[in-house]
Amino acid sequence: MKKIRWLQKIAALACSAAVLLGGGIGYYAGALPDHYYTADDTLELQTVLPVTAVCRAASAVGSSEATLRLFGIFPVKTVSLTPMRRAEVYVGGEPFGIRMLMAGAMVVSLCDVTDRNGTGCPAEDAGIAVGDVIQAVNGVPVRSNEALQKQISAAAGDPLRVTFLRDDSTRTVTVHPKYSAVHCCWQTGMWVRDSTAGIGTVTYYCDTAAGSYSFGGLGHAICDTDTGEQIPLATGEIVGVQITDVTAGKAGAPGALQGRMAEAAEWGTVLSNTERGVFGYLTAVPEGKQTVPMAFKQEVKRGAAEIYTTLSGDTPSAYSVEIEELHSADTGTRNMVIHITDERLLETTGGIVQGMSGSPIIQNGRLVGAVTHVFVSDPTRGYGIFAENMYAQTIAQHSIGE
Repeated sequence: MKKIRWLQKIAALACSAAVLLGGGIGYYAGALPDHYYTADDTLELQTVLPVTAVCRAASAVGSSEATLRLFGIFPVKTVSLTPMRRAEVYVGGEPFGIRMLMAGAMVVSLCDVTDRNGTGCPAEDAGIAVGDVIQAVNGVPVRSNEALQKQISAAAGDPLRVTFLRDDSTRTVTVHPKYSAVHCCWQTGMWVRDSTAGIGTVTYYCDTAAGSYSFGGLGHAICDTDTGEQIPLATGEIVGVQITDVTAGKAGAPGALQGRMAEAAEWGTVLSNTERGVFGYLTAVPEGKQTVPMAFKQEVKRGAAEIYTTLSGDTPSAYSVEIEELHSADTGTRNMVIHITDERLLETTGGIVQGMSGSPIIQNGRLVGAVTHVFVSDPTRGYGIFAENMYAQTIAQHSIGE
């Protein structure tokens, strides 16, 4: 009888171990990326349970593969490896002002118009919604609120063929304006915005073959304050900023850096506004900058790190943080959770505040990422993006612009 009970306990333990093992394999199969950049065709992963990579050459020229194994024994999945020269970048941390002209006129509000036939919103009736970007009216390109109003007035009540962008898809609808007796003009019921401005933080600078400098900043897209939609960029510039004040954040009320944009000549040009940040070219970089290597995402570890950000003037300082979580499979902007631990920063800002987006994160002498978002319920914590994800956009910019 005792032997039977002993065997039952062994069987139960074996069953539990199998379930845990299967769960671990399933978790890492989904949590770990299917692709990695590497400098030397080797791959070491930062995981709680040991996952090792067995690398081998693949059929495609210049690429290889690796089989990931839990505890070095149990197969998890096969991933692809792409060799990449490790980038050397100048660390940012400086605040910068962004002035952007949209590629069109974004609809930020819809309202009713009253004429002798009743009340209604012509634009909404035609299918236009908040967040749509008006690009043309009757075949004439629209790049500003003024240009839109000019086309509406010129039609003098005739139907308007309005072309707009929604979710990367171009659509054309017919809008029937109403003549407002109150304002004595033809109206469509659309309120639009054609430009925006704000403050962010530079993450890194890079040398280019042309002798100029490229930059990456923010770590997330610039979105319209009313619609929350990513702003399509027509042209943009960046200028220097002097931080003059800080509104500290607290639970439920994010803080912000307050600054004054420089009136002097612009620093450079914004070429793209993407999910991973804003990118462009500069005429020069601040003096005294030293380059550091960029980390690949598999090299980022939980533990101590630093962020560089500016709380006064235009000179960044280093502050201690803790990387608490890593979301390696995420290719977006929320790849890690960081916790502000520096008492100086906590005393001044309460944690992460608006305007700190893009603040570079340094770990073990390498650029590993940038601050992107704050937790509204806990401003001492927030998200960061992997530097690798931002740098991939810089590479794309070079392939288009050079």
